[in-house]
Amino acid sequence: MFSLRLSIPLEKTLITYSTPNTTSNSNSNYYTHRSFLPYSWKPVTKRSTNSTAFKDEMKGESFVDEEFSKLEPLPGELQAEMMPKHVAVIMDGNGRWAKKKGLPVSAGHVAGVKSLKTVVKLCYSWGIKVLSIFAFSTDNWNRPKLEVEFLFTLFERSILSQFEECKREGIKISVIGDTSKLPNSLQRMITNAEENTKKNSKFQLIIAVNYGGKYDVVQACKSIVKKVKDEVILLEDIDENIFEKELETNCTEFPYPDLLIRTSGELRVSNFLLWQLAYTEFCFDNKLWPDFGKDEFIEALISFQRRHRRYGGRY
Repeated sequence: MFSLRLSIPLEKTLITYSTPNTTSNSNSNYYTHRSFLPYSWKPVTKRSTNSTAFKDEMKGESFVDEEFSKLEPLPGELQAEMMPKHVAVIMDGNGRWAKKKGLPVSAGHVAGVKSLKTVVKLCYSWGIKVLSIFAFSTDNWNRPKLEVEFLFTLFERSILSQFEECKREGIKISVIGDTSKLPNSLQRMITNAEENTKKNSKFQLIIAVNYGGKYDVVQACKSIVKKVKDEVILLEDIDENIFEKELETNCTEFPYPDLLIRTSGELRVSNFLLWQLAYTEFCFDNKLWPDFGKDEFIEALISFQRRHRRYGGRY
């Protein structure tokens, strides 16, 4: 997700797995018809993150590093007072990027880290308060098992490597989604990351993991039903405000994205933040996520600042 440096040559590790091509929704069944790079990382522990080898491996690929505090100046074509408070991103195209270059899918995820690092720093520098990223959807369980395991291991390594940096730079990390389905070790790391950064207020990074917009609405409904049953609230008191407080984005002061960016040229929201995107401005970029950088982000923000948001009105 955030950070990774592979010390093995990708071009020499291309492996093809011939497994049945099925679209089963079962978490125990995966399909793959594309090559994937298996990883050989050792289990990551708190102790290992203090080692020189681990720090050297992660250096340069963390989304927060020693260069992070050097803020990027706001481009002249952007107006500070018109910057969105909350930007959401569907980081699409890692696999296609890798395929175009003849690399395994994992190489695309690694390359996507650099784009994430760029966007995080620009948001932090230019006064955008919240960045939400769609890291792993409830539908992504249908991907090859090796890819899913690769991503979860990458999540763990990334979270462990970011504690001190995020605390130092005032970054709050929040994770939304059904984390109960994630590996126990990853669940513990997520809890620890949220606990250690919950008081930070300069910038908030919301990571959607095992998240879906439909799931979010359903879990909110279940929560409200339970509160009605327990007589915490009355049925007639239920309104949009109460419902919105039960959505997973209740972790932020700005739960509704002003701008949604999706890369790779796809023109859909793919079950991301369905309720929250009601009045969001959309920007679809043809670049694959690993090719999305500062210039593309500036163009998206320029497009956003040129729009007149009416919220259903006629003014």
